[in-house]
Amino acid sequence: MLFRVEGKKATSAFQHEAGGHRWQRVPPNEKRGRVHTSTITIAVLNEPREHEVHIEPRDLDEKFTRGSGPGGQHRNKTDTCVILTHKPSGITVRVDGGRSQTINRQTALSVLRAKLQAAGSEAQVRQRNTRRRQQLGSGMRGDKRRTVALQRDSVIDHERGRSMSAKRYLKGYVNELA
Repeated sequence: MLFRVEGKKATSAFQHEAGGHRWQRVPPNEKRGRVHTSTITIAVLNEPREHEVHIEPRDLDEKFTRGSGPGGQHRNKTDTCVILTHKPSGITVRVDGGRSQTINRQTALSVLRAKLQAAGSEAQVRQRNTRRRQQLGSGMRGDKRRTVALQRDSVIDHERGRSMSAKRYLKGYVNELA
């Protein structure tokens, strides 16, 4: 299921909603008072504008089919359901909520843009974390870059084999180690 929220405070209102939600209730027709539990997972995605995430028409595979669920004769005779597949990434989106194929196609493009932006953001975060891990190392003794020993008034750069006094280092003369 998909729904769109617009407004000034929409982002702040839904920023903590992503993840799994459990719903527990006693239905009105439950005779023994048993609690029924349902689960739902929620993803909150910002909807990027067309200029933020550009999708080439040749990268899309479009299919139109009949929707599922209630709707009567119109639903059963018209191909209003839109299935868009972004060929380079393999991301597929299916939208069949509206009565119009045009509106469903626009909604599917918006959802696809949001998913592509999220996938790009995840890749950037993954790449940043990898760079960070490479820079941090394991934190073990053999993984050291620089040793600052105030008791001996010395700073040693282990990668370059240079050293200087800790007093000068603390005053900001770091370029002497370069």
